[in-house]
Amino acid sequence: MLIAATAAVIIVFIVTMIPSGTIETPVWKTLPAPAALPIPDQSGLAPVGDIQMWYAVFNRGGGNPVLLIHGGLENADTWGNQVAVLAMAHEVIIADSRGHGRSTRSDKPFGYQLMADDYIGLLDYLMIDKVALVGWSDGAIIGLDMAMRHRERLSKLWAYGANFNIGGLIPNFDKDPVFSQAIANAGQAYARLSPTPDQYGAFVEAISAMWNSQPDYTPQQLGLITTPTMIVDGEYDEAIKREHTEELSRLIPNARFLIMPGVSHFGHLQNPQLYNTYLTGFLDSRP
Repeated sequence: MLIAATAAVIIVFIVTMIPSGTIETPVWKTLPAPAALPIPDQSGLAPVGDIQMWYAVFNRGGGNPVLLIHGGLENADTWGNQVAVLAMAHEVIIADSRGHGRSTRSDKPFGYQLMADDYIGLLDYLMIDKVALVGWSDGAIIGLDMAMRHRERLSKLWAYGANFNIGGLIPNFDKDPVFSQAIANAGQAYARLSPTPDQYGAFVEAISAMWNSQPDYTPQQLGLITTPTMIVDGEYDEAIKREHTEELSRLIPNARFLIMPGVSHFGHLQNPQLYNTYLTGFLDSRP
């Protein structure tokens, strides 16, 4: 691909500019903070099912809608490097999944189907019929669930760092230094944003119960997906096995497959320029 070739040239150029004897930390071993979000056109708490779901909309009515869904333990602020770029040509919706960030949670056990239904409820609240969905990690799994059960609400699906069963996880990935730092950062953000800032431990325990058994999608279920789909991951993902990602792309009819070079599970933070180039290329291409 031309984009991949261009990226390779850029990487080679950067490497040649590093002074002799200097040891640089590889990009995939870093965890840069996202850029600050722009000021939204609309934001607030939406009454969705049994929770209050925080959301923000940028460039309202300004183009085909795109919904960004963050990863587990995270919040919508993680998309700071993407929102401004996407909002130049699209209406952009972000939200905090139930229990995450500024959204509340209930006593219901966490599950991907439940969280997917939350996002359907949010789209109904905003009176948006169909979106292109950009999902990362848990957000990508939520996207898979929506594509299987609510295909009429999706125009495209970009799924980065998703597993479709727990066998796709790399053992002890949470002990990786970058992943450990991400978990620590998420805890700090939770204390700052959550309406229940002292309940992070209980929140992590509830989410972990979901991770221990979900997702568990069958090849037959994934074969129901008709939404134009891009299955994406980083070259050095700490959490998801490469062969699992490749299998996921084969199980979804006509899915496209992309491995981003030089990044890990956190590609949208580690190399946002390259990530945004791939992402906008997919969103703005014809199905």
